[in-house]
Amino acid sequence: MLDNIIKGKAWIFGSDIDTDVIIPGKYLRTTDMQALADHAMEGIDPEFSKKVKKGDVIVADDNFGCGSSREQAVLALKYAGVACIVAKSFGRIFFRNAINVGLPLMEADVQCSEGDEVEIDLLQGTVKVNGKVFHGNKLPDFLLEMLTKGGLVAQRKAKKNSQ
Repeated sequence: MLDNIIKGKAWIFGSDIDTDVIIPGKYLRTTDMQALADHAMEGIDPEFSKKVKKGDVIVADDNFGCGSSREQAVLALKYAGVACIVAKSFGRIFFRNAINVGLPLMEADVQCSEGDEVEIDLLQGTVKVNGKVFHGNKLPDFLLEMLTKGGLVAQRKAKKNSQ
């Protein structure tokens, strides 16, 4: 289930972080979510999976998740413990894959340093860091509802079970 307020330590990444560095291709054949998590961001920071803690937040520049349509990139981050990704912009397919698996994200231009405490309010579309408030793009209600249910599959299952 999704919390409307997400608080976590910031991990900073730049622009054009593609799915190949989020989860390198040699790990795509596994269906073991822990194996994916163990190699999250390996292409850019080989130690990331050892340092990231459950509830941490990725803050990035433009075009985070560009490249291929591999859903494993989103799954690797989710199972590594990343609670939310904030970026100036996202690769289109990565954005939808994140929503589909229940990983919250927000488009916002946030200025912070690695290790800063970041507070994301998904309902308001804001990010607070060091007393400053950054306004982002609030997700449409239907996507927030999908995230609240845990993603597309969980939402569909819940709907089917309620009929």
